[in-house]
Amino acid sequence: MTITRRALAAALPLLPAAARAQAAWPDRPLRFVVPFPGGSSPDLTGRVLSEHLARALGQPVVVDNRAGAGGNIGTDAIAKATDGHIIGLSINGPLSTAPALYPSLPYDPVKDLTAVSLLVRGPQFLVVNNDLPVTDLAGFLAHVRANPGRVAFGSVGSGSGGHLGMLDLLARTGGTEMVHVAYRGFPQATLDLVAGRIQAMMVTTAAVLPQVQAGQIRAIAVTSAARFAPTPAVPTLAEQGVANAESYGWQILVVPASTPADRVARLAAETQRGLREPAARARLEGAGFEVMATAPAEAAAFLAQETERWGGMIRRLNIRLDG
Repeated sequence: MTITRRALAAALPLLPAAARAQAAWPDRPLRFVVPFPGGSSPDLTGRVLSEHLARALGQPVVVDNRAGAGGNIGTDAIAKATDGHIIGLSINGPLSTAPALYPSLPYDPVKDLTAVSLLVRGPQFLVVNNDLPVTDLAGFLAHVRANPGRVAFGSVGSGSGGHLGMLDLLARTGGTEMVHVAYRGFPQATLDLVAGRIQAMMVTTAAVLPQVQAGQIRAIAVTSAARFAPTPAVPTLAEQGVANAESYGWQILVVPASTPADRVARLAAETQRGLREPAARARLEGAGFEVMATAPAEAAAFLAQETERWGGMIRRLNIRLDG
């Protein structure tokens, strides 16, 4: 039987709406939720990736900065999106530690989100204000012990990687009390560290590399297995006597769990292609990131591994947060 063009055109409106929408996706601009403010390291990754996705998908990709609660607010917005045109990225805290910390977390990272691609990762620095009279980890811990409750450290929120990393370090080394100051994002925390309103921070290298290289703050340790290439003079925690403390800050592209599998696969393929472009890779590596750009299965496995690791640490230290 021969099907004429006229007959085919007449039949198209009878196709299921879902099939027609799926074929056209995306048929309007995408909103890319970044759970931290403009100028933060996740914002950089989001903007680099959004530029490629806009070209590849044929629609504008608008970055929407939804800061607050250590990234939980923006991550919740991604998890609850229903219009099919919202994607986003998130980090350690909202995805791998929040479930163990918050009994009333409004979203479930496993049930409500699908991991598309592990985007980037980077170790953390232990950084201090230049006026703090310390140059290494031993000196820092001695200063904290000599000033219980008078040394403040910042993070991007309770339960974030930096917050838990500092608590873990203090627990491993017999450190004493420090004051925790939570911020909405990395830029304000870094400004306060430079100004001396806080004295220390455990923070991803990408967030403070320019300030470290400019001598505005002092890095006294790095959490990678080997020394961080852009700052070869900064020793690792292991070199300073803290074993098995390797850790990384990371970012994962996520979508609502209701996102069809073919869209997830398409986003993953374009993400891998985009982040491996020389210009994009240079921007991210220049900021202190290691580009990962994995497939969805690898991202999901990595997230499960990190959730188990940090969940175990939270249970071991008996950390509980309200909210």
